[in-house]
Amino acid sequence: MADQFASYSSGLESPAFSGFAIGTAAYGTALSETTRALFVGTGGTVVATMANGVALTFENVQDGSILPIRAQEIGTATTATGIVGLV
Repeated sequence: MADQFASYSSGLESPAFSGFAIGTAAYGTALSETTRALFVGTGGTVVATMANGVALTFENVQDGSILPIRAQEIGTATTATGIVGLV
């Protein structure tokens, strides 16, 4: 399939071009790469260590939400599941 946007450089305002599942077993360990956003399948609390090293807690995240955050780790206190890291 042709990609009409292949010659464009990607910025943080661009759509994600890849992603990876973040299972509950990965909570508390560094992600394989820093995200540009997180998709949350089943809502709850998301504890994320941001790209600058600061841990933030996002409470009451709804099912199907996209958090436009640059996360490098998902904390063990996270109750949300079905998280996908978008890059």
